[in-house]
Amino acid sequence: MSADLVVKNLAGGHGHRTLFEGLGFTVAPGDVVGVVGANGAGKTTLLRILAGDLAPLEGSVSTAPTDAFVGWLPQEHERMPGETVGAYVARRTGAAAATASMEAAAAALGAAEATRADEDAFAKALDHWQACGAADLDERLPPLLADLGLTVGADALMTSLSGGQAARAALAALLLSRFDVVLLDEPTNDLDLAGLERLENFVRGLRSGVVLVSHDREFLSRVVTRVVELDLAQHQVAVYDGGYDAFLAERAVARRHAREAYEEFADKKADLVARARTQREWSSQGVRNAIRKAPDNDKIRRKASVESSEKQAQKVRQMESRIARLDEVEEPRKEWALQFTIGSAPRSSSVVATLSDASVTLGTFTFGPASVQVSAGDRIGVTGPNGAGKTTLLRLLLGHLTPDAGRASLGASVAVGEIDQSRTGLAEDLALGDAFEAALPQMTPADVRTLLAKFGLKSDQVTSLVRALSPGERTRAAMALLQARGVNLLVLDEPTNHLDLPAIEQLEQALDSYDGSLLLVSHDRRMLDTVRLDQRWHVEDGQVTVRQTG
Repeated sequence: MSADLVVKNLAGGHGHRTLFEGLGFTVAPGDVVGVVGANGAGKTTLLRILAGDLAPLEGSVSTAPTDAFVGWLPQEHERMPGETVGAYVARRTGAAAATASMEAAAAALGAAEATRADEDAFAKALDHWQACGAADLDERLPPLLADLGLTVGADALMTSLSGGQAARAALAALLLSRFDVVLLDEPTNDLDLAGLERLENFVRGLRSGVVLVSHDREFLSRVVTRVVELDLAQHQVAVYDGGYDAFLAERAVARRHAREAYEEFADKKADLVARARTQREWSSQGVRNAIRKAPDNDKIRRKASVESSEKQAQKVRQMESRIARLDEVEEPRKEWALQFTIGSAPRSSSVVATLSDASVTLGTFTFGPASVQVSAGDRIGVTGPNGAGKTTLLRLLLGHLTPDAGRASLGASVAVGEIDQSRTGLAEDLALGDAFEAALPQMTPADVRTLLAKFGLKSDQVTSLVRALSPGERTRAAMALLQARGVNLLVLDEPTNHLDLPAIEQLEQALDSYDGSLLLVSHDRRMLDTVRLDQRWHVEDGQVTVRQTG
C-alpha cells in the first residue's frame, strides 16, 4: 500500500527540555529522508515520535491512509536472552505482534458472545497479518539467511552470534519487512561492505517512504533524497531538498551567509554607536566650553553655544534612532566541537609487530597461516567481510591471542592505544570517573572530569557505571583515554560506530596529524578514502592479502 507520512509543526524533547520545534515535512512513497545532527540533538527522539512510541511536545504526525503500517527498526545494542534468530526477525518485522493480535482477535471471535465488532476486529487483524508478511515469513527466512552468508539456522540463539552475524540477522529483518513507511535508526552499524551494498540497493528500491538516521556519510550520499537537519547549537531545524552532498554544499553557503550577515550588522551597529558616542562627547565639550568662556553679559554668544549644543544633541538622538531601527541579526552560535588529539609516545622499535606463518583455530573457524609485519610509522587499513578474521588478526598482533602454530611477536617499547569493537578499554564495573582514575593514576579527579567534559561526558556520565554508558559515550570515553595516554601504535576497530558526524571528522583530523603506527579496521568507505594510508590489508576466509597504496 502506498502511504504518506505528514509531519506538522513538530516539537520533541524530554521533560522541560525542548530539543527541536517547528519541524514540518512530508514523506511520500519513494522518498528517503536522512536525519542528521550532533549526538543529543534529538534524532532518535524524532524517530520515536514518528513511530508513535513517544508523544510530541507540540504538533502532529499523521499518515494517509490512516491505517498505514509504520515500521520502526531502532538501534539494538543488547540481545534478548533466549530469543532465537527467527523470533528476533519476527519481532523486528512486526510479524510477531501481528500474529499475536490476530490470534487474540480470533479467540474473541470464537467466543459465544462474539459481536459484529469482533468480526471487524478480526478482519482488520487478518489483513494486517497478511500485509506485514507474517504468513510466509518462516518460508522466506532460511533462503535469505543463506544468501546473506549467515550459516546458523533460524533456531540459533541471538546471544550465540558474533557481532558480524548479529548484524546480518538485523539486515535480514530489514530485508524481510513489509512496511508502508520505514523508520531506520543507524542501520549501517556493524555491516560489512557487502552488507552495506545490499542495504543501499534495498533502500533505493523501496516503493515506500523511508526516514533514516545514519552517520555513514557514503551511505547517506548514495541513498537520501532529502535531509532534515536538527541543529542543536542554533536551536533550529531545516529541511533541504536534494541529496546529502547537495545538503553539505547548501548548508555551507547558508552558514557563510549567516556569518556575513551578522558581521555586517555588527560592523554597522558598532560604527553608529561610535559616532553617537563622539557626538555626545562633542556636545558635552561644547557646553563646558560655553560655560567657561562666555561672559555673563554675552547673550549672543551664549545663545549660539546653546544652539550648537542642541544641534549636537539632536544628532545624537538621530544616531540612536538609526541604531534602534537596525534589524537585529542574531550571532550564529558556535557548535560544541570535539577537540581531539592523540597523545604520542617515544618511537618504538623499527619492527612494531609481526606474524610469521601464524594460525589459530577458534571453533570451526581457522585464521591463517599469515605472515605480515607492522613497521614503525606504517599506516595500514584493514578491510574484509564480517567474520573473515580481522579482529583475530589484531588480537594475534597485539598478543591478546596466542597462535596454535607459527609465531607472533610485539616489538620493544610499543605503547598500544586501542579502541576495540566492544569499547572495553575501561573497567566495566566502575563508575566512568573511577575507571579513568584507575587507568590513569597520574591524573587528579579534577583533571579527569575536565578531560571527560571536553569529550561531552558530563557529571551524569562520569558517575555512571561504564557498562551502563551508551555505545557513543563509551566510544568518546575511549577517545579521551587515547588523548591522555601516549601511544605509538594505534589500533582502531570500527571506530566510527556510534560516533556522530562532527566527531568522525574530528577523528579523521586527529589521525592526519598522528605520526605513529596505525592499524585501522573500518567499513566506513569515506573514512578509508580520507585517512592517509600506505598499506591495505584485505582479510577474507582467514587469509590476509597485502597491497601497497602509497
